[in-house]
Amino acid sequence: MSRIGQSPVSIPDGVTVSIDGIIVSAKGKLGELSVQLTKDVSVTQADSQIVINPTNETKFAQQMWGTARAVINNLVLGVSEGFSKKLEINGTGYRAAVQGKNLQLQLGFSHDVVFEIPEGINIVCPDQTHIDISGADKQKVGQVAAVIRSYRPPEPYKGKGVRYVDEHILRKEGKKK
Repeated sequence: MSRIGQSPVSIPDGVTVSIDGIIVSAKGKLGELSVQLTKDVSVTQADSQIVINPTNETKFAQQMWGTARAVINNLVLGVSEGFSKKLEINGTGYRAAVQGKNLQLQLGFSHDVVFEIPEGINIVCPDQTHIDISGADKQKVGQVAAVIRSYRPPEPYKGKGVRYVDEHILRKEGKKK
């Protein structure tokens, strides 16, 4: 029995949801997103709520019940409020700047790292050491943040590199004489 799947997804004002078989689409002020679910769950809309139920009693249908509810909830939240990730750059000479449709990163390499900003993602650099990534698709926002972080992950001795703002780096003690 899925505890997450039992609770319905509430639809806020300004968001329209359309259900076409196993394809669920949501449209709001931040854009339009759609997702294709498996045939093991059934989706129905009642008033301003979306109810998800498993179609059979298999273990896979029970697993997909909660997953489908979480995905649909992220779809509705994404088109109404959006998602964001914040990155912080630590290190001497490390900096970031948005130039047109590219994110220019100086991370201690002999060359600048140029990251092309994908469609549907908004990247802002309030200063040279912070990067704000926002968008409607939660998966895409998280993936872009992970790719930018992977260019120079934080190292454990001095903490230099790109890290999430809320991330804690376990620091190691240096060499002893």
